[in-house]
Amino acid sequence: MSNEHQAERDASVPDRRPKPVPKAIGRRSQLFAALLLASLLGTTSYLNRTIGGEVQAGPEDVQNVAERYGFRFEEVSGSVGIDFKHTAPTLDAVLDPIMPLVASMGAAVSIADFDDDGWQDIYAVTSEHGGKNALYRNLGDGTFEDVAEQMGLADVNVEGTGVSMGSVWGDADGDGFEDLLLYKWGRPELFMNRGGTGFERATEGSGLPAWINTNSAIWLDYDRDGFLDIFIGGYYDEGLNLWDIETTRIMPESYEYAENGGRNFLLRNIGDGRFEDVTEAVGMSGTRWTLASSAVDIRGTGYPDLLVANDYGVAEYWLNEGGQHFREVGRDSGIALRPKSGMNMALGDVFNDGRQALFVTNISAAGNLVQGNDLWMQLDGSEDGPPQFTNMAESSGVSLGGWAFGAQFGDLNNDGALDLFQTNGYVSADENDSYWYDMSKVSIGNEAVIGDALNWPPIGTRSLSGYEPKHVWINDGLARFDDVAPLVGVTEKYDGRSVAFADFWNRGVLDVVVAHQGGPLLLYKNEVAPERAWIGFDLRGDEGNTRAIGARVTVHWNGQEQVQEVSGGTGFSSQNQRRLHFGLGEGMTADSVEIIWPSGAVQTVQAPDPNRYHVIHEGESGGDG
Repeated sequence: MSNEHQAERDASVPDRRPKPVPKAIGRRSQLFAALLLASLLGTTSYLNRTIGGEVQAGPEDVQNVAERYGFRFEEVSGSVGIDFKHTAPTLDAVLDPIMPLVASMGAAVSIADFDDDGWQDIYAVTSEHGGKNALYRNLGDGTFEDVAEQMGLADVNVEGTGVSMGSVWGDADGDGFEDLLLYKWGRPELFMNRGGTGFERATEGSGLPAWINTNSAIWLDYDRDGFLDIFIGGYYDEGLNLWDIETTRIMPESYEYAENGGRNFLLRNIGDGRFEDVTEAVGMSGTRWTLASSAVDIRGTGYPDLLVANDYGVAEYWLNEGGQHFREVGRDSGIALRPKSGMNMALGDVFNDGRQALFVTNISAAGNLVQGNDLWMQLDGSEDGPPQFTNMAESSGVSLGGWAFGAQFGDLNNDGALDLFQTNGYVSADENDSYWYDMSKVSIGNEAVIGDALNWPPIGTRSLSGYEPKHVWINDGLARFDDVAPLVGVTEKYDGRSVAFADFWNRGVLDVVVAHQGGPLLLYKNEVAPERAWIGFDLRGDEGNTRAIGARVTVHWNGQEQVQEVSGGTGFSSQNQRRLHFGLGEGMTADSVEIIWPSGAVQTVQAPDPNRYHVIHEGESGGDG
């Protein structure tokens, strides 16, 4: 871009937002300086309004919340037909003294329009033997019906096969309907969607691992052959049957550099719902304790890189080298310099400059352990090396998040800037009795102490970072976030795990579903100021990758831009709706939209109508509603 055109573009941007000019070193420095200045100027008023990172609501705040923030949530699960509660797994009895700790995960939710009727549906899992998972079909009238039993997706926690930990949807066979990968502590399962009328179990002969202990899986087309592949991140060693353990040395060997977890798998789709394990062949061996992963084309090469959040260690950045090999560059990129307790990986263009920020949740407990979340912002880097990142979580206001699990980026108030919703809480029991002291004694031990479950003091009825509030961080347009959760109606303190965004009523707003460990599945219906415009895209790819996973969409409006990619799963044990949603702000319209398809084809749509979803097929000049 010429200097003359650059100056014209910068002059058109409102003062409150960063000027959207990718790859401009001077501009990036200007943004960081502006963010720092805003942070300093706002510190006093922010501290006056917050206690422990939570905005305190007064009567006037609650009364004027819609006007002040442009949106408000109402928890409606019971009134719309959703009645689901997660149950934690019960593992080998030898682990009973610390069962709430070792069996602290499994509540998960994923979104898909499984019958392709234009309404987003919900799949929720439970983690007890004999427990039934739920598939809530969106009836299009504001209510949901659990059809898991008749669709063949309910009775999947059969004793001897493990229990559900989460699921991700993807069209594995290219027939246009979303298939389901159910991942477990146990035997993973593949269910093929038969035209939206039912699911056929296709696990045998699929090439999936025989047994895993995982909390993370995503769909991606890593080699761009048009067929969706699978990445699975291991947690406990895949050789463990957690209901019949032969040794109690199943815990992490270190709180900072543990590498005795489960192995990761990269499974290449070879057609007809069959996969081959290419993990070793592409150089991705490793046994860290993975909890979340995302695939995104950070460098604009056309090939998705892999980002992995690991518990008890550093994050990983697997750079995709032409779909043939992966190279781990976490330390070189800056995101793996300090080990933490990575539990989530979410992506968002929070500066509206065409670059994805990476949000990794960790642990913060005042007086005990303050790791802080990470918000990795991409810096300018050389074309030869990996992208460089700097952590701006603290200056952006999203560092202190409690015992943080799932989180997602999305424009919750349709003002044109991506916001952030985060779930919290580990073990909620006796509110007046904490396990932190005993846990700290274990954490300073050597490998032999930490790694053996028998060395961990019994937790009994004590809590560990329990009863924590969730966070709804609103982006002011300069990537400075304020937590308004109680003001906008999010006040419950169940132990949150998975969070997913979808527009369930097709109104152009993002609603939120949250899964809780040992608790209810909650649906927050979002009410947004009606004058705020939006635009959405439902992309349909060519034969094979029919849902265009990996497609990159950039919306240009009002002198700014925002990029999003169609995802095959992101966040802790979760998956958002497939279609993309962009807020535009009051009275705004999009000037143009650029789509880079997974095939590499580039498509531009000029002046698309706002306030509607555009169904766009690869190669067509426009889209229908």
